[in-house]
Amino acid sequence: MIENTNSPFGSLITAMATPFEENNSIDFKAIENIINHLANTGSSSIVINGTTGESPTIDDGELKILFRFAKDKCNGKIKFIAGVGTNSTYKTIKIANVAESCGAEGLLVVVPYYNKPSQAGMITHFKEIAKNTSTPIIMYNIPGRTGVNMSVETTLELVDSCKNIIGLKDSTGGVDQAADLAKAVTRKDFWIWSGDDGLTLPYLSIGAAGIISVASHLVGTQIKAMLDAFFKGDFDQARKIHYECLPLFKGLFTSPNPTCLKYGLSKVGLCKNILRLPLVPLNEAEKTKFDAVFDKSPIDKTKTALTV
Repeated sequence: MIENTNSPFGSLITAMATPFEENNSIDFKAIENIINHLANTGSSSIVINGTTGESPTIDDGELKILFRFAKDKCNGKIKFIAGVGTNSTYKTIKIANVAESCGAEGLLVVVPYYNKPSQAGMITHFKEIAKNTSTPIIMYNIPGRTGVNMSVETTLELVDSCKNIIGLKDSTGGVDQAADLAKAVTRKDFWIWSGDDGLTLPYLSIGAAGIISVASHLVGTQIKAMLDAFFKGDFDQARKIHYECLPLFKGLFTSPNPTCLKYGLSKVGLCKNILRLPLVPLNEAEKTKFDAVFDKSPIDKTKTALTV
């Protein structure tokens, strides 16, 4: 059975957005600002180049620059996990090795998408990556995006076989599979993180270490307080915070991630409301809908908003 404390990356990990300039280049100043903001609002680690970071649109030539810059700006304040997963095993290894050379302290590796591998294919994929890297690996199971679900049995085989696989980001949409996994794992150095903000509290109840969050860009202080309250046994306080933040947890995913997040970040002045195609900014009706959620959420709205 897993333990939900003492994970190497902490309880609150933020899957960080990648800000862009009007000319579609990466906005490195905004990256620095967001890293500092996250470090100051409870995040212990960040994921660079995950789904929220629009990883499908970051080209190979940008990755090394992005990883090096992020590592430099984390500067011991917050841990740096690189999103390196693709649907090609050998391309994933190549990106993972680049991330390692840039000082990544962890690797987030998604189950291969689109080509829909069998369970045997997933096992071989992750074993090959683990064999060719030395950095701690967090696997990422998100059937809604990949088209396939990595089973409990497959996960257990990988946990038992690969010591540098130390965790799982579970975005299966419910706690049942994660609970079965949590019960069966025998390693004390393996952790599960919820991949859905709205399910953080239920995941904690079955032994998860915390959350790899999107909403923490806007309510990181509140999420960290919820996590701390849970681990202290103050479940009423944890539930209170969860209920306060729940409309935002849901509202951030009423349009494709990170379109609502980018708009929200622009409202608090942390980055411009710019995405790379095929994602497009919210239309006026979508903005109005999100504004209603944003205005009622416990977000620090004291920053000067950029033009949205």
